[in-house]
Amino acid sequence: MPADRILDRLRAACRTAEPGPAGPAHGDPEHAAGPPAPDGADPVRAAGEGDAIAGVPARYVATPRDTAQAAAVLRAAAELDLAVTVRGGGTKQDWGSPPRRLDLVLDTTALTGVVEHAAGDLITVVRAGTRLDTLAAALAGAGQQLALDAPLPGGTVGGAVATNTAGPRRLLYGTPRDLLIGVTLVRADGVVAHAGGKVVKNVAGYDLAKLVAGAYGTLGLVTEAAFRLHPLPAAVAYVSRPADEADEAARLAATVRAAQLVPTALEVAAPPDGPATVTVLLEGTPAGVAARADAARRLLGAAATVTDQPPDGWGRLPWWAGGTGLKLTAALSGVPRLLADARAAADRHGLPLALRGSAGVGVLYAGLPGTADPERVAALVDAVRATTTAAGGHTVVVTAPPEVRDRVDLWGPVDGLALMRRVKQRFDPDARLAPGRFVGGI
Repeated sequence: MPADRILDRLRAACRTAEPGPAGPAHGDPEHAAGPPAPDGADPVRAAGEGDAIAGVPARYVATPRDTAQAAAVLRAAAELDLAVTVRGGGTKQDWGSPPRRLDLVLDTTALTGVVEHAAGDLITVVRAGTRLDTLAAALAGAGQQLALDAPLPGGTVGGAVATNTAGPRRLLYGTPRDLLIGVTLVRADGVVAHAGGKVVKNVAGYDLAKLVAGAYGTLGLVTEAAFRLHPLPAAVAYVSRPADEADEAARLAATVRAAQLVPTALEVAAPPDGPATVTVLLEGTPAGVAARADAARRLLGAAATVTDQPPDGWGRLPWWAGGTGLKLTAALSGVPRLLADARAAADRHGLPLALRGSAGVGVLYAGLPGTADPERVAALVDAVRATTTAAGGHTVVVTAPPEVRDRVDLWGPVDGLALMRRVKQRFDPDARLAPGRFVGGI
């Protein structure tokens, strides 16, 4: 079908979509976490140079304003057999594998705003295109927070759910999958599904929210998400201590973990050059935080310092755009060995490896510059993957330049892949949603 006729079909679908609720809950503009799309803006257009996903160019871009329009677009895309990939803030479009084919980018940047904020119940329902930093500002007025770190500026709620991305505070609060209590999901065929609810202990039906979290948009489009919230802490303290080696920092972190201080985060940072650092984040009442900070300082030794400000790089991923980023997991007992082996492997291959992550849950991130030799990077990935496997974990290449992607298995061995394929088949039998972006080519 000619491109102009496809555009006409997609535009007609948006025009005829039954409108959903307009604006935030109760019509209260103070609860809005983002502006609506301009009235009269064309929700469908031809793709431009900046509309590629992981280097794969798109043909069309749709920017629906609500769930009804999103469903109409996906229904029309199904009828036209268009492959669709979702884009939010665009901060993680180079994560995962490039799509096998890409016709339509479904942009969520008009799906913004807090639909409901039940402050008394510590619950919020928010649209997927809402930026995490904007949402944080909206909730802070009520003394509350969605306890998710934003490792990349400009990230959205939908992107955090799609990749299940979490930062240092995952030790206490968990990941997006743990904080989700409900979703509105549009399937590949345009059917709208609702799962979960607005109460934390909702147990009715299948837990669809946890299934789609971390699925890289391969099972459906999340247009709204319900989360449980937490109060903002009255006081915080960061207790940091340098260490000569990364594995020494991990052992210091293990000492803190065994002391029952209930830290919010327990991070190790090891740059390519310079000392490693272990940092403990404590939150709570002023008196309680002060007492626990003193205890943490005694555990870490005289070199430890206490401040109410995070250290440089806190919550950020240890790689830059165009570089190689790895996610390394291991059993807690294997974290010191993992850090030591990763550093030794980087030294053998002459690579400047940066390491940062949670020594409290065994999730670390590693970064290499985009200028690193691809053959050496591939060899390092193999070496680190052997270490994480021995430690009961995995190595995933989150992002990498094309020259590195061509030389490595991004995901590595994955348990339950056959089951994951069956789930994908049930949700998206024609494999039109982000085809090939996820593990095993899903």
